[in-house]
Amino acid sequence: MSSTCPGLYCGRTFVNQSFEGQCGVCPRGQRTNFEKICVKCTGSPELYDWLYLGFMAMLPLVLHWFFIEWYSGKKSSSALFQHITALFECTAAAIVTLLLNDPVGSLYIRSCEVKMLSDWYTMLYNPSPDYVTTLHCTQEAVFPLYTIVLIYYAFCLVFMMLLRPLLVKKIACGLGKTDRFKSIYAALYFFPILTVLQAVGGGLLYYAFPYIILVLSLVTLAVYMSASEIQSFKNLVAKKKRLVVLFSHWLLHAYGIISISRLDKLGQDLPLLALVPGPALFYLLTARFTEPNRILSEGGNGH
Repeated sequence: MSSTCPGLYCGRTFVNQSFEGQCGVCPRGQRTNFEKICVKCTGSPELYDWLYLGFMAMLPLVLHWFFIEWYSGKKSSSALFQHITALFECTAAAIVTLLLNDPVGSLYIRSCEVKMLSDWYTMLYNPSPDYVTTLHCTQEAVFPLYTIVLIYYAFCLVFMMLLRPLLVKKIACGLGKTDRFKSIYAALYFFPILTVLQAVGGGLLYYAFPYIILVLSLVTLAVYMSASEIQSFKNLVAKKKRLVVLFSHWLLHAYGIISISRLDKLGQDLPLLALVPGPALFYLLTARFTEPNRILSEGGNGH
């Protein structure tokens, strides 16, 4: 066998001035270099990597908040406490996940550089040097971006099951015995879905999440303003909750813009943040012209 190993992710470990073992999968936390030798990853995640991890961390939190609001009802006083509890659960899960990741006990993590989409799907690139024997080199070439999300979801689920049922049982007096736990039941459904999504589509999400954030935040903001019949600035500021929803969507808009631009050139990228209020302003300025009742009345009058 040659001094270097065939295949993109197969390699040999270099220890004590010599190669150790035959060609095979690199240990966790290592990946092959250009010479197909396993090298320990000592770099730190780039800004885009942190933004991706932040997006994956936000998904369960946003879903928690959505289902809490959906099942709590307008008259329930427990929604705020459940929102705060969900935020605490996800924050605690994120901190514990970072502390348990290499290096253990530190919020700093080391990572391997993501070079291409195939880095996320090493199981599809097991080489066959002699066209007979297959070398199984499935590994986490994007260490730790793949597994750290799965670990985070596991801790989110654990903290939710430890804290939320007790809280809901104590304070959700305005809901029925079956309704008060529905937000928890919903989480038991969406956590497996998020896990499968990360396991199967993690690489696709890594490259597409900025555009997903922008599209979903624009659509949900338009749907919310339409459902709440917000057609003027006066309607918008009438309730504090509407302003909270608006500013939350603006933060998501900014998050998506920063993720796309990566702030490589601050002088060119920062002015793009001025576009954040654009969709809301456009909606408020044009909503009165697209009101269905007005269109129907003008159509009936022959205009």
